[in-house]
Amino acid sequence: MRSGNVSALNARGFHRLHYNEWGSADNSRVLVCVHGLARNSRDFDDLARALSRDYRVVCPDVAGRGDSDWLPDPSGYQISQYLNDMTVLLARLNVDRVDWIGTSMGGLIGICLAALPNSPIRSLVLNDIGPFVDRAALKRIQGYLGERRFANLGEAEQWLRQTYPALRHLGDQQWRRLAQAGCREQPDGSFTLHYDPAIAEALSQNSDADVDLWSLWQRIQCPRMLIWGEASDVLQAETVERMRRETPDLELLSLPGIEHAPSLMESEQIDAIQQWLRSHSHL
Repeated sequence: MRSGNVSALNARGFHRLHYNEWGSADNSRVLVCVHGLARNSRDFDDLARALSRDYRVVCPDVAGRGDSDWLPDPSGYQISQYLNDMTVLLARLNVDRVDWIGTSMGGLIGICLAALPNSPIRSLVLNDIGPFVDRAALKRIQGYLGERRFANLGEAEQWLRQTYPALRHLGDQQWRRLAQAGCREQPDGSFTLHYDPAIAEALSQNSDADVDLWSLWQRIQCPRMLIWGEASDVLQAETVERMRRETPDLELLSLPGIEHAPSLMESEQIDAIQQWLRSHSHL
């Protein structure tokens, strides 16, 4: 794994966007993997390692998360800012076309980019997200955001296990890695979550309305794959059904009993993504 940084513009100046990448830096086939609202780039370590045989895999920390800078104005934590940041990242990568994997928020960013004229998105894999998210799900997510403090990494890991039941099939080593990557050690030896607590403030300003991107979904031309945790409250059955009606060639991987959002760290999920990408990306 290699790391890099790129400077992106916000309303008050510049911020540093951090990314990790896997595979040959000379590979013109680039895959961008973008994480969920309160997560970070290290969620994709296992997937990136597997896919690096085919791709240069680039996993950014979205602004305010992981090793990227926090925004000076919390109101900047919006899709429009993330689209600008991803455009800067793509320019740094110096490629015309990329494949995209997005978990939750990362998928919403992918939908927005893929719907634009002359989009660089060649194929789109969505992890438990679609063009519609109702406000009840946004309220639930808002409930676990904000500042939290843990006495040690073990305590943080227990909180993660309770908060992300969709990841319950992960091994102990994977959970420990998630805790290490998802927390920041403080001067007093305690740990806080590795994101800006002000993200919760930005979400609260928008959580009284549904997310409705159906008009964008209808504009997307590239091949699409959807991974769906059937017990998800973020991606509900009605949304999946409409996505399939409007996109008959949509590849669907359904995971019974799995909540939001599937880990993409388990072999079944990794193998399915790898096979689909190989058959739809001219590899």
